[in-house]
Amino acid sequence: MTEQDLRAIVRQALAKVAPETAAMEIEADGPLREEYDLDSMDFLNFIIGLHKATGVEIPETDYPRLGTLAGALAYLEERRGQA
Repeated sequence: MTEQDLRAIVRQALAKVAPETAAMEIEADGPLREEYDLDSMDFLNFIIGLHKATGVEIPETDYPRLGTLAGALAYLEERRGQA
């Protein structure tokens, strides 16, 4: 899985909980919850979507690391390498 594949997975998971993001450019370091007005359930569903698409287990203690596009990509790349 390439970085481009992971980027598409993150965008798709985000678009499922915040459909308005599908047509938007997502800033790499912008806080996803604030920029797209995600409440805690939206963010949890985003995490679940990432897990389903990648198979990467994401413990709750790691959720803050997925708060930006860059953070989510780095985390998934790191964890994917450990699998």
